[in-house]
Amino acid sequence: MVHWKSLILKGRHVELTVVMPCLNEAETVEVCVRKALACMEQHGIEGEVLIADNGSTDGSQQLARDAGARVVHVDAKGYGNALMGGIRAARGKFVIMGDADDSYDFTALLPFVEQLRDGADLVMGNRFKGGIAPGAMPPLHRYLGNPVLSFIGRLFFPSAIGDFHCGLRGFRRDSILKLHLQTGGMEFASEMVVRSTLSGLDVREVPTTLSPDGRSRPPHLRSWRDGWRHLRFLLLYSPKWLFFYPGVAMMIIGLVAGTLLTFGPVEIGELAFDVDTLVGSSALVVIGFQAALFALFTKVYAAEEGFLPESPRIRKIIDIVTLEKGLVVGGLLALAGVVGLVMSLVHWQVRSFGELDPRESLRLVVPSATALIMSFQTIFAALFVSILGIRRTRETPVDHVAAVAEEAAQAVTREESPA
Repeated sequence: MVHWKSLILKGRHVELTVVMPCLNEAETVEVCVRKALACMEQHGIEGEVLIADNGSTDGSQQLARDAGARVVHVDAKGYGNALMGGIRAARGKFVIMGDADDSYDFTALLPFVEQLRDGADLVMGNRFKGGIAPGAMPPLHRYLGNPVLSFIGRLFFPSAIGDFHCGLRGFRRDSILKLHLQTGGMEFASEMVVRSTLSGLDVREVPTTLSPDGRSRPPHLRSWRDGWRHLRFLLLYSPKWLFFYPGVAMMIIGLVAGTLLTFGPVEIGELAFDVDTLVGSSALVVIGFQAALFALFTKVYAAEEGFLPESPRIRKIIDIVTLEKGLVVGGLLALAGVVGLVMSLVHWQVRSFGELDPRESLRLVVPSATALIMSFQTIFAALFVSILGIRRTRETPVDHVAAVAEEAAQAVTREESPA
């Protein structure tokens, strides 16, 4: 049975769609729907409530319809998949999403709508500013999980959002659809903020409240599993923090220590550092250099595939560091490595090719081997970045229209030509 309000909305301009993901929320879905509809009616907002059902077996769908909501079924399991299914099916210009567990206040949607009307693309709720009722959020989430992950999000990305994981948020439907969000689980919440920020959308924040949910069963959220998924997403979308900064730090430590140890042992108090530490320093340099290269690879690949916006800085680096220059640098490093190995052979010859003192020989062999390894890394990296930088030709709508027009012109010419 289709609710009469849904029939009326089909012929009207819908400004707002309230999307609620749902998986067995029979205890609370009805009250959430009624609160959202009452709020829209109170403030004169033309809107609808849409339940994105993810396979409920407790009758949640019919309860939602009876309360006045429209229900769409989303086959793909997961929080993010359910929300994206609801966002695609929404009829409103604006969308406000919120959990159907009665923990968010659906009677206080007006601040989100006002910000959206004012031009915001994404309006986040902030539970820490609006108020968290006793028992509404586990201490682990309140004092560790959410603050730490939100801090990492602000550190990794140019965002001022204080509550990355608030489930009550509003946005322009077209703006979010253009982002082509990919994640299907709980990390969808982080992806929306990160991708919006990286794409330069207007992201704002309003205080909201959080109350204990009205369900008698445990929530779908799993603290450690879903917390890790959020952290993993933040790391994977920030090659600088995942690869570049750690890599540069390791290279600096390795180069400084290796340079000092090449000329002899280093003593700090009662500690003596010698060729064993030199080998470790060499490993740090190689690993750090590889990590920095992976940051470059990731940035180029992600930009080419549309996962991350193209970085003018990375594009400039690619334009400057050409394949030919990479081959030259790699060749020079290889030459330095070969020269070092030749010197080590000369050193061995001086000893009549007999037994060597590792504390002397390794000071020549280790830096030489390191230079050779980095030479091949540089050459292979230059080749790989050149491959990644090959831009594929994509047919644009203009190209398609031009092709259709050309075909039409050819058809007219054939018809006008004499048989």
